[in-house]
Amino acid sequence: MPPEAPAPRELRRVRWWQRRAIRVAALVTLLALSGLVILALVREQTGTEGFLVGLGLATVPVPLLVAAFRWLDRVAPGPWRNLLFSFSWGACAAALVAIVANSFAIRWIATATADPGSADTLGATVIAPIVEESAKAAAVLLVFLFRRRDFTGIVDGVVIAGVTATGFAFTENILYLGNAFVTDQLSRESGLASVTAATFFVRVVMSPFAHPLFTVLTGIGFGIAALSAERQLLRRVLLPLGGLLLAMGMHALWNGSAVFGQFGFFTVYALFMLPAFGLLTWLAIWTRQRELRTIREELPVYAAAGWLTPAEPFALGSMRARSLARDYASYTWGKPAARTVAEYQTYATSLAFLRHRGRRGRAGADFVVRERELLEKLWERREPARPALAYAAQATAPVPVALPMPYGAYGGYGGYGSYGGYGHPAPPLPYGQPQAYPAYGYPTAYHNPYRP
Repeated sequence: MPPEAPAPRELRRVRWWQRRAIRVAALVTLLALSGLVILALVREQTGTEGFLVGLGLATVPVPLLVAAFRWLDRVAPGPWRNLLFSFSWGACAAALVAIVANSFAIRWIATATADPGSADTLGATVIAPIVEESAKAAAVLLVFLFRRRDFTGIVDGVVIAGVTATGFAFTENILYLGNAFVTDQLSRESGLASVTAATFFVRVVMSPFAHPLFTVLTGIGFGIAALSAERQLLRRVLLPLGGLLLAMGMHALWNGSAVFGQFGFFTVYALFMLPAFGLLTWLAIWTRQRELRTIREELPVYAAAGWLTPAEPFALGSMRARSLARDYASYTWGKPAARTVAEYQTYATSLAFLRHRGRRGRAGADFVVRERELLEKLWERREPARPALAYAAQATAPVPVALPMPYGAYGGYGGYGSYGGYGHPAPPLPYGQPQAYPAYGYPTAYHNPYRP
């Protein structure tokens, strides 16, 4: 009797620890327990009143920082669950690791050297940067590994890393501001001369971007790795490690600024922190504009194949036109239509980035499947999206826009003539047989209802 054939992959028994619900529950439990322990530790150090004061003051920069990173991510917005996870990891898990590891390391060094002063300096300039940046980088690594579809480039790395660091700085600021308030209560200081006011000015007014700035270097490393081909394994490993080392170095320089004399902090702030902040801000905005340009360059192929209207590549490559299209849909058909148009814009953006990676040999093995999935989602949402985008294109560019066709291949699924350059075979679509997709009736390059 011949051996029994193995069951298909989708029919194999999934072990309990492989179930998505179990993994999500374990992650939520881990973050919740970390949050409770952090709450207890901070409250123990600051007291209830100090904790509440620190909590209120530490909350001030959080909405501004999160809004800034969300604005940067508006071209291809990632799911809110990724941002929620990143912030929670930074505020709970990473903060707990940092508090425990830093305290243990400083005590061990102080005991071994019998010099508590040197232990504090070494802990601030060496131990803390290594521990804290590694703990924050873990969130970026987890999103990179398990939410790979949502992590496609530099902007995604910057956003995930920045939000993680914002959560970490939030918890750290509660501790510092709470301790400052307790100090003022003991010394009966108040007003602008208080330690609380000075701490608030330095940590919240002058340098709310400090932790995000450090960790964003790690995020950029992961973002460049995400743009690399899967076969470039060494590059995909070394780039994140390089970004992490830069983050540790910048963090160490910042923490060690007090060692450089009376004006060391202001010297490091003016000569290193502000220029680095300006450079990374420029890089993030330039990358955002580059993403819009990619959309305008990659989508015309799908317009020629009938999947998009001719004006859509321009409208989807302009933030003003995208916003106007959502407003038009909301005003004309209501909020549900506006949400549909927003989804359409997101899927079209993902499609443009997918083609961009594929054209450079960086797409995964599921390139064709993913492309088909995105085109199906676009087709399902075309009714409100097309007129809204047509209106937006006309309103933002009254002069007819010449849409380039840079690649000139209209054959194959979604406008591709040949997938040879991508390593994917083209699906068979015989000429004159639009029933190649009978279940959906989608137009192809060979059967285009928009052509006369």
